[in-house]
Amino acid sequence: MASIRDTGPPAPCPEPFNMAAQVLAPAARHPERIALRILRPDGVERWSYGQLEAAVRGTGAGLRASGLAPGDRILLRLGNTVDFPIAYLGAIAAGLVPVPTAAGLTAGEAGKLAAIIEPAAIIAGPGIALPDPAPCPVLDTGALRTMRDAAPCDWETGPADRLAYIIFTSGSSGAPRAVMHAHRAVWARRMMWRDWYGLEDGDRILHAGAFNWTYTLGTGLMDPWAAGLSALIPGEGVTPAQLPLLMRRFDVTIFAAAPGVYRQMLKSSEELDLPRLRHGLSAGEKLPETTRAAWEAATGRPVFEALGMSECSTFISQSPARPGPPGSLGYPQSGRRIAVLDPDGRPVPHGREGILAVSADDPGLFLGYLGAPEATAAKFARGWFLTGDAVTMAADGAVRYLGRDDDMMNAGGFRVSPLEVEGALNAHPNIAESAVCEIAVKRDATIIAAFYVAAVDPGEAALAAHAAAHLARYKQPRRFIRVPALPRGANNKLLRRTLRAQWEAQHDPA
Repeated sequence: MASIRDTGPPAPCPEPFNMAAQVLAPAARHPERIALRILRPDGVERWSYGQLEAAVRGTGAGLRASGLAPGDRILLRLGNTVDFPIAYLGAIAAGLVPVPTAAGLTAGEAGKLAAIIEPAAIIAGPGIALPDPAPCPVLDTGALRTMRDAAPCDWETGPADRLAYIIFTSGSSGAPRAVMHAHRAVWARRMMWRDWYGLEDGDRILHAGAFNWTYTLGTGLMDPWAAGLSALIPGEGVTPAQLPLLMRRFDVTIFAAAPGVYRQMLKSSEELDLPRLRHGLSAGEKLPETTRAAWEAATGRPVFEALGMSECSTFISQSPARPGPPGSLGYPQSGRRIAVLDPDGRPVPHGREGILAVSADDPGLFLGYLGAPEATAAKFARGWFLTGDAVTMAADGAVRYLGRDDDMMNAGGFRVSPLEVEGALNAHPNIAESAVCEIAVKRDATIIAAFYVAAVDPGEAALAAHAAAHLARYKQPRRFIRVPALPRGANNKLLRRTLRAQWEAQHDPA
């Protein structure tokens, strides 16, 4: 039988539609209910649904009053504060297009993104690097916060298929790609509520990521709010070791994080007492089975994993109702049509490796890459969107992840292109050439490592300082390894996987 799974059509998105209006619809029914808690060991910042909606719609009105028009793009350069979701939803409410970016980007990196999207404005937090020179007006958080008290804007409604927001992902070309998403994307996320989250009335969902990460924006904020639940986010400076205390203190029922956070929490204690927790959620990278087993032993609670990507969020998942076989990612969510394809774009038999594909008609699928029609077209074949993930599908539809079909790396849930990192390292005057890949340092942990050729060795400290000046922290290699030459194929293509295999053969990651 062919590896193709059709779980039936999803519920159609209402028309006309506004993503922010959908997310904050519970404010009309429960204005006093607490929508957001920002947690710190010494206190908590609370926002009700009514307060949140007023701030969002006031911000939308203020942005429009500043001269911005529907369709204008806004680059968000904000830290892990409530300013981020308010600016994000405020822009969408008013028909503007926010572009969230990681706060750790350097000025040069932010400038490259700005050149791609050509923003009409930048919203900037204190201490966050900006393009230099700034290509457009810059609004600081002081100006942003004064907008919250403005008379509320009307929801800018229209076709659900129109552009709502843009996020960046690294492509295999090494250049960042601007992923355009429609307003309907948030409606499509409802398919996750049962088939990954297992939401129940009264849930309190704590996400351990930063506001500006799309995993946090979706799983940690947009979905709980659209479902009328309470979202909890750690404040700036909260460490993984402090999370168990906060989870007990605030009666967290669902915990979401990248696998690295689970590992860090386990380092702080072999036994975690979390009486109200029902289960955890994991995404961003593959959850090692050793980490899953250790977490379940320490807490007595399961972790449910999901697979997704910037272009389509999560679409395969485990859930409380259907955990999935050991070692698998779970099943296609209800409303999805999924296949595993051969190089010619045809479904492979069950159990055979192929490339995971999502129906081109999936309502959660992106609109395309901004300004890159050829790159967009290259991701589609025979009515399918090609994810680039190598998987197998069992006869019952369970999907097992095998890895990427390219050399993309994963740093704490962020996809990182080796070409981008290598480009920065090769700019060092002493580096002849470099290759960057993930290497296993333990059975359940990998890091980004840089292998380099140099006639005169600049040393690890100098290379680390050079990387810090040109790359965001999550993109910087954690190891710098000098080698006499880099392995290459017959066509002179750099063999990063060979490099990784050679290193791990000499260094047992057990």
